[in-house]
Amino acid sequence: MKKFILAVGLLSLASTAFAAGKPCEELKAEIAAKLDAKGVSGYSLEIVDKGASAGGKVVGTCEGGAKEIVYKK
Repeated sequence: MKKFILAVGLLSLASTAFAAGKPCEELKAEIAAKLDAKGVSGYSLEIVDKGASAGGKVVGTCEGGAKEIVYKK
């Protein structure tokens, strides 16, 4: 029974950490690294508030879904 309670406690902690999302700068760097590895050039990645008109393609969300990363060629 104690192991079950411990497992439930650990899972609840993990779920709150997952819900927080990645920091925007970290995710932006990961996306840029993937694009660079594929040989893509002449692009920009911009962090904007969710739903803001940025004139590009949304390629990621961060800060728990509050912000988006927009790709522009």
